[in-house]
Amino acid sequence: MTALQDLKYGQWFRGADVDGDGFITQSDVRKMSERYINARKTTPDAETARRLTEGMDLFWSNVIAPMDQDGDGKVDVREMTEGFKSVLTDRALYPQQIGPVSDCFFDLVDLNGDGRIDQAEFQQMFDSVAAVPSQDCAAVFAALDLDGSGGLDRDEFHQALEEFFYGNDPDAPANHLFGTITV
Repeated sequence: MTALQDLKYGQWFRGADVDGDGFITQSDVRKMSERYINARKTTPDAETARRLTEGMDLFWSNVIAPMDQDGDGKVDVREMTEGFKSVLTDRALYPQQIGPVSDCFFDLVDLNGDGRIDQAEFQQMFDSVAAVPSQDCAAVFAALDLDGSGGLDRDEFHQALEEFFYGNDPDAPANHLFGTITV
C-alpha cells in the first residue's frame, strides 16, 4: 500500500465514521445506508433501499468486521488501513468486494432513474451523504465524466470507485471522490 492509498482510505474512514467516535462499527455502516436512503428520499422498503442495506451488511461482515484485530466490535483507522492492505490487493476482485455495493449506491444516486448520474445528483449525494463540499463535487464530477456527456454512466462510476480503492495514480481524479486529499 502506498502513502496515497493511506490518504484516500483515511478520507473514506472519516466519512464512514458516522458518529465521529474514531471507530467504524456495524452501527456506522448501517447509518451510512440510512444517510444514503434519506438523501435519496427512498422509502426503507423500496427494492433499492433493501439491496443497499443488504449490501452494506455484507460489506460490514465480509470486509470491515474482519479488520477488527482486537475483537472489540469496532475498527479504528489503523485496523482499517492494515485490513485494506490485506484485502484490497487485487483489482480483479473489485466485482466481488466492492461492485455490488457500488451498484446499489449508483441506483440511489441516479435520482431520476435514467441510467446516469448528472452533476446535480452527484452533488446532492456526495454533499449530503459524505459531506463533500460543493466546489469539490463539481471538480471531481467534471474529471470523472470521461466522455464529457454531462453524466456518469454505471461504467464510469465503477471505474472511479475501482481507482479510488485500488489505484496508485496521484493524478487520478477519483482520489478525491470522498473529499479532496492533498497528494
